Amino acid sequence: MWGENVQSETMGQWGAVAAGHETGGDPRVAALGRAVRRMRRELDAYPADLRDRREAERELDVLAATVHSGAPAPEELRHSLLLLAAAVGSVSALAPPLAAVREAVELFGTAPRATH
Repeated sequence: MWGENVQSETMGQWGAVAAGHETGGDPRVAALGRAVRRMRRELDAYPADLRDRREAERELDVLAATVHSGAPAPEELRHSLLLLAAAVGSVSALAPPLAAVREAVELFGTAPRATH
């Protein structure tokens, strides 16, 4: 699906986050898109002030753009995951969506399955 309305502190406004195509294509990309959208929703809903919230939002924007491109590079995904984990990793309420992003990134450690 395209887009989901979320609030970005770095943008200071509500807007649509491009999530990529979820029909056809690489299922790993779709899984990453879902995980990134969930992480964004949960980060936006987290009420406490996070010192590194802007950094987390930037990395989520990078990941969303990567999903939108449809051709994520595993090294770039891992780098974004590392920065995202550093920004929110100590917040237990955000641990489940962060774990989902990590699991989706780990899917890119293997080649896509051939379909016959």
